[in-house]
Amino acid sequence: MTSVVSHENDVRRFEKWDADGDGLIDRADYEAEARRIVAAFGESLNSGRGRAVMEALVELHRRQAEAAGVGPRGAMNQREYLAANQALMFGRGDEGFDELLRPAISAIADLCDTDRDGLVSRVELRRWLGSAVGLSDADSDAAFDRIDLDGDGALTVDELVIAVREFHYGRLDIPLLG
Repeated sequence: MTSVVSHENDVRRFEKWDADGDGLIDRADYEAEARRIVAAFGESLNSGRGRAVMEALVELHRRQAEAAGVGPRGAMNQREYLAANQALMFGRGDEGFDELLRPAISAIADLCDTDRDGLVSRVELRRWLGSAVGLSDADSDAAFDRIDLDGDGALTVDELVIAVREFHYGRLDIPLLG
């Protein structure tokens, strides 16, 4: 039997994904997350950016579900979810995180980028973290300051991927996507 490394934030992420609270996460839970994020930005799921977020989160679920052995449309319990993330991310290091999470982070960052400058501003991050995880503006601003590694006042997709990875490893206590 394969040992699964349980990262506390990964357990918290499972609980966040479980939108209906049934102890399982399935495609519908990921779709609910996509709808919530897209709606927070006043976008339609039929728009290009709305569709990209939905497709990225559905693909994230598909990859995790297949790694968990429940099939591409299956439901994962917490143990299966943790095992899938171990195989896809933790066991593969930075490359695994990048492959699995960059598409979803990129799609959400593009949605957040309301001024279309290719970066996520402090105000844009507030909308994302407020809608996705319920952070207050003050907590979102504190998160922004920790994520903005180069201190330029804007977040790149790379900075966001690093932040999500650090969250999953328990080295960043900001409840981000992923």
